Amino acid sequence: MQRYLAYILIAAFLVASSATIYTVHYLLFRDAHHIFLYLVGDIAFVPVEVLLVAIVIERLLARQERNRLLNKMNMVIGTFFSELGMRLLADMTACLENRGDVAPALAVSARWTAADYKTALGRAAVIDYRFRTDRLDLEAMCRTLVGHRNLLVMLLANPVLLEHEHFTDLLWAVFHLMEELEARPTLADLPASDREHLAGDVKRVYGRLAAEWLRHCRHLQKAYPYMFSIVVRTHPFQENPSPVVV
Repeated sequence: MQRYLAYILIAAFLVASSATIYTVHYLLFRDAHHIFLYLVGDIAFVPVEVLLVAIVIERLLARQERNRLLNKMNMVIGTFFSELGMRLLADMTACLENRGDVAPALAVSARWTAADYKTALGRAAVIDYRFRTDRLDLEAMCRTLVGHRNLLVMLLANPVLLEHEHFTDLLWAVFHLMEELEARPTLADLPASDREHLAGDVKRVYGRLAAEWLRHCRHLQKAYPYMFSIVVRTHPFQENPSPVVV
């Protein structure tokens, strides 16, 4: 009850203030007809005010809040790719057995349109990413992930990302891969069966990582073209990535 006490007191104060003003008006002008005429007119307009405030204005405010949340979320996702995501994408792409099939489908360029991103996301969801287990540098991958443990924990604890299920799934996949790699006393001379198991974890990460990278590129191209420019020049799905503008 105490939770609503302040609202009850405010409502009572406002009603009392309105009654006092109407009373003063009557004492000064002695015109009850005029008072009730405008009172009924004001009450008749209340449903329209509710429509404007509760529906139209609330929708506008909700849209602004959602845009603000999306902007924060994209900033957090950008941090992930700057600090860790792009490195993982490059290292894992280099170990793909079928890189020739994957690269053309995901090779973002400055000329891409919304339709191109839609097509690429569809391809990214169905491509069978095959990794050469003999080329996976699991020790280096483990060092990279463990070195970014604090970043991963911070991202998983960020409430902003609760609205982004796809990216949260990516973080959990990365975190699981880190735990799998870190749990082994040594990553050298693993049996073939265990390397295949770890390759499956890498594949899970890579599929989610590629899709999120495409969404991130789409956002950058629209909102931050200067940041998108260097991504286009350096991503690993092209033959000779280079930050140098030619």
